[in-house]
Order: sequence, then structure tokens, then C-alpha cells
Amino acid sequence: MKINLSREYRIQNTELRQKQSTISSRCKGSLVCVLVFVIFCLFPSACSEQEKMYRESRVLMDTYCTITVVSDSRKEAQGAIEAGFGEIKKFETLLNYFAADSEISEINRNAGIKPVRVSKDTLDILQKTVGISRTTKGIFDPTVAPLVTLWNFSKTGADSLIPPDKEIKSRLSLVDYQQIVIQEESGEVFLPHNGMELDLGGIAKGYGADRAVAAIRALGIRSALVAIAGDIRGFGFNRSGKPWNVGIQNPRPDPANEKPWEDVFAVLRLENKAISTSGDYQRFFIKDSKRYHHILHPRTGYPAESDLMSVTVIAPEGYLADSLSTAVFAYGRDEGLVMLEKMGLDAVMVDVQKKVYITSGLSGKVEILNDAYTVVQ
Repeated sequence: MKINLSREYRIQNTELRQKQSTISSRCKGSLVCVLVFVIFCLFPSACSEQEKMYRESRVLMDTYCTITVVSDSRKEAQGAIEAGFGEIKKFETLLNYFAADSEISEINRNAGIKPVRVSKDTLDILQKTVGISRTTKGIFDPTVAPLVTLWNFSKTGADSLIPPDKEIKSRLSLVDYQQIVIQEESGEVFLPHNGMELDLGGIAKGYGADRAVAAIRALGIRSALVAIAGDIRGFGFNRSGKPWNVGIQNPRPDPANEKPWEDVFAVLRLENKAISTSGDYQRFFIKDSKRYHHILHPRTGYPAESDLMSVTVIAPEGYLADSLSTAVFAYGRDEGLVMLEKMGLDAVMVDVQKKVYITSGLSGKVEILNDAYTVVQ
């Protein structure tokens, strides 16, 4: 049975569109990155009369962030929402690649010059990032930034340019997570070669959701959901006493659809975990009938040649789901499944033939809404 979006969600989406005028042009472009969104409390009549759902959206980390809290106290809920947004704002300040005063930018400016002392928070996420890079054997690499700046995925058609192969190859020497020097005792980070850069865009949103959830739980809230674009972390249950329902965006929506982020092909129940999706439809352009997307392979400098269109990873923490969805997409279905199985994590993968592969841990928890997609048993 297909599920229609609730009136509550449609109202929220209208409110977000009204806020759009306050967003920078770069942030507007990131709207297409809303890969996963939440279908809130589809049956309000079943909800508790005492507990209510309080939700607020703000523009942070160059995208829409929404925090939802279930509570019987408006004051308590508002305090939790402010605490959550406070954490997200903090990491936006520390990790923003585009902000000159962020700690990441300071590290990048001093590449090949000197180590930079950073906060415990930045040190923590960098250590986690390097750990993910090791686990994925460098397929997820935060030093890929020099390559990313060569590509422009904000344009389409004839205006889009493929960087010269010579330039791509020259920058590949700057991409190597193993060169990152993290000095835990002194709290310093050093990039040893001039031109090296860090960009934590592939993990920061998931990590921010983790920290926002921690801040909310510390205030005694028993149920909440944090969504930073398509990176979502939840705990507890919605106000109907059921797991949160989360929709996965259709990776091939109708081109005429003005709101592709509202087109979902599947829904699943999220229970005290995080979810993140990566795909070839976030930022891309078509050139000579070939799709060039923003997920670059750190070993080639070109968009990853994957047999997948979309990868949704469910993990205990947001930083894991965020980074691993990117890595699995670059690996492809078979190698990606092997890695996830070793880690004990679950995923929903969609290949280029619109065949859906669901790991065993999600058995019975995923509902396909679009007949164009077929589950492979």
C-alpha cells in the first residue's frame, strides 16, 4: 500500500520554501542533496494526548536542518531543540571548508608550513575520519578536496566542463589520507605538503547529527529526530509510539518534478539509529550522454564508476552512515556489501537497472512504493 505524505509534512515543506530567500546561492544548490526525509506521524489520531511533537527547521551547514522532539512540555522541548541546534552550529563554525575562520580552513592554509592546534571536537572528528579512511582502504578520503575544486557540478549541459586529465593527475599526488598528521597529545593537525586540503563534507553532517542527539538526550528527552539534509539520527519513537518512518528519495525522479526531494521510492522504520544516502543524482551534469556526478574516486580523480545509483546505509551513529554511504557507492554493490557485512551494518542499494538490494538486517522493515523498483531476493 502506498503511503501519502501527511498534511503535517506538507506544512513543514511549505514553511521551508518560505525560508528559502534567506539562503545563499550555494546553499540553494544544496537543496537537491536532501536525499532522505522523514514522514512524520502518519496517523495523528493514534498519538498520545499528553505528548506532542515539536519541530523546528533552520539553515545550518549550508542546508536545511530539522530537529523534532517528542515531549509533554513545550518548554522542555524548546530547550532541547536549542541545545541540538547549538551543537550543529558549533560544528558548522569549526568544520566549514568555505569559511576562512574555520579550523579546517586554518589547517588547509598551513599545509606544508606548520601544525595547527585545534579544538577537541575537531580532533575527535578527524580521528574518526581517518579511521573510516583506513576501514575503506582509502575509498573515503578527506584529502580529496584539491580534486573536488576542479569539478563544477552546479551547471548542466554544454556549460559544464570536464577538467583536463593533466590537471587531475597532477592533483592526485595531494590526495592521501595517510599523510594527515594528528598529534593527539598536543592537539595539533598537520598536512605535510603545500596544496593539500581537508574537506569533511562527507562526514560532518552525520557527525553533527550525532552530537545534536547527544545534547538532546542529555536533557532527559526520550525521543527525538535530527535531520541535517539527508543525514538523519533518531532515538525513541514518534508520538504514536512507533519507530520513525523515513523515506528514501527516488534516484531517478521525473525530470518535470519541481520537487524531486519529495519523490520517495521506499520507506523504512528507523529504530535508534542513523541513516544516510549517497547517489549519482545529488550534483551532476550530463556530457555526451554520460553522467558525471560529485562522488569522486580518490584514486582516479574522476566520478566513481559504480554499478549503483543510490546507497542508503543504516548505522548506530551518523558519522558512520554518512561516510560509508559514500564509500559503498564508490566500491559498487558486491564489494560494498562485503564491507558492510564485516562491519555488521545494513543498507538499501539501488543499481542502474533499478534493482533493489536489501541486507538481511532490514528484512521486513523496508516498503517499496514505486513499481519501477524491484527487490532482488
